[in-house]
Amino acid sequence: MKEIQFRDAIRDAMSEEMRRDKNVFLMGEEVAEYNGAYKASQGMLDEFGPERVIDTPISELGFSGLGVGAAMNGLRPIIEFMTFNFSLVAMDQLVNSSAKMLAMSGGQYSVPIVFRGPTGNAGQLGATHSSNFENWFANTPGLKVVIPSNPYDAKGLLKAAIRDDNPVIFMESELMYADKGEVPEGEYLLPLGIAEVKRKGDDVTLVSFGKMMKVAFEAADELAKDGIKAEVIDLRTVKPIDYKTVLESVKKTNRCVIVEEANPVASLSTDLAYNIQRHAFDYLDAPVMRVNSMDIPLSYSPAYIEATLPNAKRTIEAVKSVTYQK
Repeated sequence: MKEIQFRDAIRDAMSEEMRRDKNVFLMGEEVAEYNGAYKASQGMLDEFGPERVIDTPISELGFSGLGVGAAMNGLRPIIEFMTFNFSLVAMDQLVNSSAKMLAMSGGQYSVPIVFRGPTGNAGQLGATHSSNFENWFANTPGLKVVIPSNPYDAKGLLKAAIRDDNPVIFMESELMYADKGEVPEGEYLLPLGIAEVKRKGDDVTLVSFGKMMKVAFEAADELAKDGIKAEVIDLRTVKPIDYKTVLESVKKTNRCVIVEEANPVASLSTDLAYNIQRHAFDYLDAPVMRVNSMDIPLSYSPAYIEATLPNAKRTIEAVKSVTYQK
């Protein structure tokens, strides 16, 4: 095992796949000459050259469409968005062209493409640079949506996403690129659509993904001091969702709290709560609780950011509620 940063795990995954398959290439704003806006592609231009590590104009609609066309013709593009907030101007290519092409062509054209980049809050960047759209993409048939929480998962899942024959939305976090974690020395892949129980517990199930896993772990640590043992699940992939792992845990703990950065209306936590009550109703000793961002645009103010986002305090309060403790 070796300890590397999250950004290095992303780079290693892309580089290994580009060495393995000449059809894989990286394209996006500042991915080449600048080594990536977050240095996730550092050194790749030197190794693979400008034909496979391609700087683009500021035109997400344009280079996303180019990527979809390339994928339909046998290549495997990795399209980087400097932030998924900028993917909004390319939604027609993501939601219509890439996601629906296999069905609309009667199986004649697959679109093996990865759209990757950071999502959600990254500090004081204002409302238009701080949104979470994973539930939007998860609502689109034909797309897979992956949101890793650590370097080990990031590398294994990204390699699997690049090899997948379907379009994959791979969402990272600006606040996690410098996070360190251990990864194996050799090659490994992690299958998409499989959640992982990161910590065992018997009293309540905490479900989360992405950087909100830090909130879940912090809450679990504090709850343990009060004798509450939380089982912590990292979804890793939110389309498809591994309901089986979540339901097995809830049937054991009889309680569930879901921590999600997105706003509450039509969120992934809404779908999870529905499926838990649909398939594990007789096992529940309390209602399923959700901890989401407040239903407002994220402010530039640090005080408002703190008040808006999910945190350990709100998560602990939710757990105390479902365990009927003050």
